[in-house]
Amino acid sequence: MMACGSRSNEIVDEFEKLVIKMNPPRVTVDNTSDMTATLVKVDSANKYGTLLEVVQVLTDLKLTINRAYISSDGEWFMDVFHVVDEEGNKLYDGQVIDRIEQSLGAGSLSFRGTDRCVGVEAEAEAAQTVIELIGRDRPGLLSEVFAVLTNLKCNIAASEVWTHDGRMAALMYVTDAETGGGIEEPERLDTVKRLLRHVLRGSSRDKKAARAAISARAAAPHAQRRLHQMMHADRGVHRADDGDAAADDRSLPVVVVEDCAERGYTLVNVRCRDRPKLLFDTVCTLTDMQYLVFHGTVIAEGSEAYQVRYYIRHLDDGAAASDQDREQLRRCLEAAIQRRNTEGLGLELCCEDRVGLLSDVTRIFREHGLSVTHAEVATRGERAANVFYVVTASGMPVQAQAVEAVRAEIGDEILLVKEDAAAPKSPPGRDGGGRSLGNMIRSRSEKFLYNLGLIRSCS
Repeated sequence: MMACGSRSNEIVDEFEKLVIKMNPPRVTVDNTSDMTATLVKVDSANKYGTLLEVVQVLTDLKLTINRAYISSDGEWFMDVFHVVDEEGNKLYDGQVIDRIEQSLGAGSLSFRGTDRCVGVEAEAEAAQTVIELIGRDRPGLLSEVFAVLTNLKCNIAASEVWTHDGRMAALMYVTDAETGGGIEEPERLDTVKRLLRHVLRGSSRDKKAARAAISARAAAPHAQRRLHQMMHADRGVHRADDGDAAADDRSLPVVVVEDCAERGYTLVNVRCRDRPKLLFDTVCTLTDMQYLVFHGTVIAEGSEAYQVRYYIRHLDDGAAASDQDREQLRRCLEAAIQRRNTEGLGLELCCEDRVGLLSDVTRIFREHGLSVTHAEVATRGERAANVFYVVTASGMPVQAQAVEAVRAEIGDEILLVKEDAAAPKSPPGRDGGGRSLGNMIRSRSEKFLYNLGLIRSCS
């Protein structure tokens, strides 16, 4: 029976490939139909994961999706995306348009809901080792993780760190600090994993409270897709109490999931503040929960209104059958929207890269009472281009005195306050009066970054 089932799946798979080969995706970039945005039209087979791949490509190209219309007819769909560049302008760069057509055209889409990196955001190379971490968040945790890796002679080439609901997830691409290649020795990898797991666990005796995984992948995983998957899987085991007070916070997303029995769909409505990559976050979660979007409308109007309506079905060809299924879907979509919100003050670090830089910088953050809520680490040539969002150890907004003290110690020409009007504000009602404990225990003798000749312009 198993052999027959396997053979049947192979036949279906080959038939699908034949259909796609005979009717490849068609991509049209239209700059005339809309006065304010460029229209990207994709006509393709409606397979599991296809919508996510399309949205992922547009997101990786740093395009903003102002509107989207998703419509499927049987096994085919026509999606129309109204996109602008980072400055809010239509697309006139021929290279960007060519990249869209190449990335979404025939032979490019895998139709498998892959987590591979598409577009321009392939940070890691085959020679890098991928480390995945997830555990209970606490002040200073990221500093401890970076310190362990530095002590083990691991250089962090790229990383992205998210925190949400009291949990931290990180994806790191590391190399050997001496050779610049991937780390392959089994004993060394076991040591890295064991020590990182110990740091993540902290004082907790719960072995399931933290997880560290290491792999050497031939192709880089899509960092943000993978982080969504990690936190989605972790949420089922470790979910913080949402609390009653949060229900009145108008900054929280409003997600309503309803049964649309007369049409055989589950209807999802989302309304929240707009921010970059919201469409990617919701579609990613629906894909990971094995839902297909058959019809949808996405409208982003300014910074205050982001409205989505999806008509979806599960892969088993049914709607979300029970109240429990719909409630789980609602919670997961809310979490997907919230976990990327960058709470706190943004700090940009741009300087010559070196082994141990991240360990030193985050240690200084910790000594001044700052806690990292979100981090994006990248290496461009010989330079580090890093962004950190920070709050105080108690979750309060950071005071100006603390920011200036940190910048003075690291270098005020290489550590800048990020000017990001779109970044979410710190939680309302939090008053960070008073000086942090970190200012009192600050070590004056450790201004090594400032004294090592690293103070240079970020240009």
